[in-house]
Amino acid sequence: MSEARDIDLIEDLRSHSAERPWLEFKRDNIEPEAIGKRCSALANAACLEGQDCGYLLWGIDDASHEVVGTRFDPSTFKAGNQEFQLWLAQRLQPSLAFSFRSVQHPKGRIVILEVPAATTAPLAFNNIPYLRIGSATPKLADYPERYAKLIECLRPYTWEQGIAREYATGDEVLDLLDYAQYFRLTRHPLPDNRVGIFERLQADRLIQRDVGQRWKITHLGAILFATRLDQFEPSLARKAVRLVVYNGKNRAAIVTYRLDGQRGYAAGFEGLVDYINGLVPKNEHIGSAIRESRPLFPVLAVRELVANALIHQDMTVTGAGPNIELFEDRIEISNPGRPLIQTERMIDLPPRSRNESLASLMRRMGFCEEQGSGLDKVIAAVELYQLPPPLFREGEDAMQVILYGPRRFVEMTPDERIRACYQHAVLKFLSGERMKNDSLCKRFGINGSQASQVSQIIRKSLEAGLIKLADAEHPRSGYVPAWA
Repeated sequence: MSEARDIDLIEDLRSHSAERPWLEFKRDNIEPEAIGKRCSALANAACLEGQDCGYLLWGIDDASHEVVGTRFDPSTFKAGNQEFQLWLAQRLQPSLAFSFRSVQHPKGRIVILEVPAATTAPLAFNNIPYLRIGSATPKLADYPERYAKLIECLRPYTWEQGIAREYATGDEVLDLLDYAQYFRLTRHPLPDNRVGIFERLQADRLIQRDVGQRWKITHLGAILFATRLDQFEPSLARKAVRLVVYNGKNRAAIVTYRLDGQRGYAAGFEGLVDYINGLVPKNEHIGSAIRESRPLFPVLAVRELVANALIHQDMTVTGAGPNIELFEDRIEISNPGRPLIQTERMIDLPPRSRNESLASLMRRMGFCEEQGSGLDKVIAAVELYQLPPPLFREGEDAMQVILYGPRRFVEMTPDERIRACYQHAVLKFLSGERMKNDSLCKRFGINGSQASQVSQIIRKSLEAGLIKLADAEHPRSGYVPAWA
């Protein structure tokens, strides 16, 4: 936090004609219990008023708003024998990241207490939530209608609207964000003036107004359109995509390529996917008597799986971002955060994303499906190439998808055959059809003489509880997923 921004913030707060429910000025009133109650009141009032934070400023006259200076020093102040800020943190529920800042204003020393707006629950001091009405700080429970309104206003923390850079000039915004890509991808004409550019970026919540005619760049704006993510905070820079290519089938093999992405996800997505597909080995395929070179993995499948990893990751997991590893026989795509739906239902259920604003904007720009997760298209492409079925694997705090290169039916493991049977049944069900022995034979690329093996796979899939008869009274009616 820069002192120049704090001075502009003070001037912005002083410009209000009167104190607000989320804003209070003091000279030197530093009674600990009163400060604790005001923390609760300001946070709850900020939520009700749609403000990001509440503020208590010492060193400003509450009537004239003139700077008078203060002797209050929060770094040395104590409550009893305890350091005051620790004392206060122990008495606020739920815990929140309030901050005290001392500022040398040109007219005198000011102390700012900044309290984030309540999010998951009303903020309480010593287990009692307060509210600010006029200059009073009553208990919130004494005003049930305001309590009910506050509960309606409470919203969970959304990572996308966190601030990646504050107090940025207009020139800095245009330098830090690839705004030209934004207008191209959203299919909006590029305005011929800066005001129009900033209005569009603000409308999509990529930037917000800050104090002193400056701007804040949100996490959403940075993660999607940063020209270089390392120009932002380290936690955001570590969300960059990492690509590692191995000259072999395991991580002990020589690394032939390594790419640590720097551009925002939207700004760099097309280049990333093209780069990956350019490195994917080619496989000779003979079709209709013509030999053609076909990539080891379907281009569409790679695109959809990379997009899903970017969109559905848990952005609050620190120190980790999407990771893509390319081996001779497979590609592994992982992202931080456990999936919000069961892995076996990812193909048919609409996706649930922790990052709704990011997902919505990515859909508008055509990077992912408007409805569904696009994984049905991935399975369809895999079946068209007659590849082993992809593996969706949930880790302790991560999600991984493995896309395998070509292997003949006889080389597939029993688990892969059963997984392919289930995925085929899901794909048929989504198309309004039913899986049958013949369709599964075609999926595996085998002829009628091997039909008995397909029957065994279906039997084992039934025993595993993955599929069931579409009509129990008509065994030849075909099969559907067990949940259908």
